[in-house]
Amino acid sequence: MRLTLLGPQRRPTVDQAVADIDPDAPIATITAGWLEREPDDLELDRALGGRGVNLGLHRRWLEVLEHDPEYATAELEHRAVLDEFQQLYVVQLDHALRALYEVAQRSGSPRTTTGAVGGALAVVRLIDERHRNLVWAAHTDFVSAWRPAERPVVAAHVASVNKILRNAAALVIAGGHVGVLVHVMRLFGVNPSESLPLVAWSAGAMALTEQIVLFHDRVPHGPTHAEVYHDGLGVIPRAVLLPHARRRLRVDDRLRMSVLAQRFEPAKCVVLDDGTRLDLEPDGSLPPAARVVDPDGHIGTVEAA
Repeated sequence: MRLTLLGPQRRPTVDQAVADIDPDAPIATITAGWLEREPDDLELDRALGGRGVNLGLHRRWLEVLEHDPEYATAELEHRAVLDEFQQLYVVQLDHALRALYEVAQRSGSPRTTTGAVGGALAVVRLIDERHRNLVWAAHTDFVSAWRPAERPVVAAHVASVNKILRNAAALVIAGGHVGVLVHVMRLFGVNPSESLPLVAWSAGAMALTEQIVLFHDRVPHGPTHAEVYHDGLGVIPRAVLLPHARRRLRVDDRLRMSVLAQRFEPAKCVVLDDGTRLDLEPDGSLPPAARVVDPDGHIGTVEAA
């Protein structure tokens, strides 16, 4: 698979990432994460040399909800369940992480402190894993009960999307709301194939991972905990992607950064700052140039195999 991850596109570099794509072939784009701004893709299309063909997944989703009210109600109820799961998880996570930080900052012998920190970290990882399993089980049950792909209005859109993808030379996935991105890509059967080059950034890149982690240390009411959100599409193995990392994370807080890295091992926490370009290996693994958060809380690079 040819997969390129980019940093946030404040100064677009996507044009360079698709420069060697057939200049006469269309490039499929996904901007569903922009929600109601999905059609505002003129700048992106210019960067793609006028070859962009927007899959319109957000618009298609709204059409499904409008024309299939029974399914729309079921989806709304499902979303309420997931929101409640997330709220309860965050409460548990807050207590566990506060305990971990307090234990780590206590004075004492390294032997006893290290053991206590390891135990507290194991509790946090257990809470993360349990939440992830609950969310995936709820998703599986919903799909089994409602079979979205078999509903006529969804099936019609799936056929239309597949036709665009068959004629495309590449797929470009922009950022925005990562939950919406993952949902609509699953709903309309957008399964990135090994034969179609991918370029993605920000939430678009996060959507391709095995698990999506939300994070933001720099909010008005004080730092929040990084939290597991949903399983992603699983294209990128063993990686937690951190777009805007230096703007959103307190990278000088070694304890917080260290806990972040260790929580999600063996996955690597990958820094995707402005100007970053990572051309992943054929198996989806990270290249040696990738910058990652090390277990000691510093930002380093992936070690070459």
